[in-house]
Amino acid sequence: GYNIKDYFAHWLSIEKAPGARVPKIFNVNWFQVDSNGQFLWPGFGDNIRVLEWIFNRCAGTASAVETPIGYVPSKNELKTEDLHLAAGVMDRLLRVDPALWRKELDDITTYVEKGLNPTPHPADEPPVPEGLLQELAGLRARLS
Repeated sequence: GYNIKDYFAHWLSIEKAPGARVPKIFNVNWFQVDSNGQFLWPGFGDNIRVLEWIFNRCAGTASAVETPIGYVPSKNELKTEDLHLAAGVMDRLLRVDPALWRKELDDITTYVEKGLNPTPHPADEPPVPEGLLQELAGLRARLS
């Protein structure tokens, strides 16, 4: 199999190549629920609305709001007029909760430090790429 640390190192090295076009990475959470356990986003066929924003963002024609974890669509950027979403749903869907992300980051950091970098460290294993550790530290700083 392919060592995941090598995989991370490969992706982190791409931007250093002359003329490199680094791929854009997007994170979506289709599964947020309200206090009654109902999904906030309608899902399935309506996911194309978010995918349309992603495609337009890649083309440089869609606006976004910067957050500690990256960019989210501007509130009116997604075409939701005919979805009849309850008041405040889009605000909740687009909100980045620093406390939840710090918890997620703690879990990711534990995985990286213990899962990818076991003790004792096998001599033939590559170390965790410094760039990955720097990305995690940068995210932690932005979430503070």
